Amino acid sequence: SKNCSEDKTLAPEPNPLSASASIDEFPGDPNTWALFLDLDGTLIDIAAAPDAVRVPADLGPLLGLVSRRLNGAVAIVTGRLLSDLDARVAPLRPPAAGLHGMEGRARGDGEVVVAQAETVDAIRGAVAEIANTHPGVVLEDKGKALALHYRNAPDQKEWLAEQIAILLASHPGLKAMPGKMVLEIKPAGVSKYTAVRQLMRSLPFLGRVPVFVGDDVTDQDGFRAALEAGGLAVAVAERPDEQASLTLAAPLAVRDWLARLARRLDHE
Repeated sequence: SKNCSEDKTLAPEPNPLSASASIDEFPGDPNTWALFLDLDGTLIDIAAAPDAVRVPADLGPLLGLVSRRLNGAVAIVTGRLLSDLDARVAPLRPPAAGLHGMEGRARGDGEVVVAQAETVDAIRGAVAEIANTHPGVVLEDKGKALALHYRNAPDQKEWLAEQIAILLASHPGLKAMPGKMVLEIKPAGVSKYTAVRQLMRSLPFLGRVPVFVGDDVTDQDGFRAALEAGGLAVAVAERPDEQASLTLAAPLAVRDWLARLARRLDHE
């Protein structure tokens, strides 16, 4: 059993599973889990551009299978718009949070709730200008958030961070978050932490043990939410992640782990 301190400033209890634990070990009772899964870099491989990702044909059926085993408590928590997510995993329509928590729905057929937060409208033009004047830098305009991708201009990383920091100095309601070859600009008050907390307040997630699976800097907010609630963090990385309960090497390993989980749940 887990002791989750009332004082949220304390470090979470150590996890029962070391970072080098076997992919076949599922601590506690997986039947009680609620899964929160990042998309890019976690369920699917990252591509050179956001629109170029390839969703494996077996992903939808696999997520549907695990979801049925967990009574629907499987959500995708992504930086993408929910409309973008839905188009990629159709006909599956899972519970989800989009734009790092700006959008959310607790059920696949539920209404999408949009967080009230400062918009990026005031800086959109300036950010577009930065991208347009630097070859290899691509602006992905998500409406309520902006992402500057520099995968094709990696030498621009520090310069971009400096320019965005200057720009946001007069917009305290906005925040820049670094990711894998991307700088995400979004409202400061929402994150994958708030997304998980919000989803855990409603069925089918209420009362379950949160397990967050992610690969990037923004996913660490999701890890924190899961660990604070006595749950687990599963990192997708080449090397073991110290704060994670389990580390999986790549999206293929994540899908394999989910398939093993479905079989384990099937036998209980």
